[in-house]
Amino acid sequence: MRIARIISLVGLLAMTGILVYGFTQGDFAGEGSRLLAMPWGIVSLVDLYVGFTLFSVWIVYREKSPAVSVLWVVLMMTLGFFTASLYTFLAIQGSKGDWQRFWMGHRATH
Repeated sequence: MRIARIISLVGLLAMTGILVYGFTQGDFAGEGSRLLAMPWGIVSLVDLYVGFTLFSVWIVYREKSPAVSVLWVVLMMTLGFFTASLYTFLAIQGSKGDWQRFWMGHRATH
């Protein structure tokens, strides 16, 4: 579980840095419109949002509160794998070394 914690923390740090870079140095609207004008740009976005959706299904499954689930899913769809890294890190911390609790959340049988 230590390796998973490190990977999620590294992902969180990497995503934080790259989001700060993108928002401070890039032109979201201008570059986004160019991305959507390219077939592989569209493929990349569909691929990304399929991944966001699959990850969000896991979040909804393991969370007890529908409101908390909705909040995490909205964050996932807007901030992407920054949210996934944060959620994973918090889930690891909350599981206290129990993989079943990590994967299943409130549904764990312990």
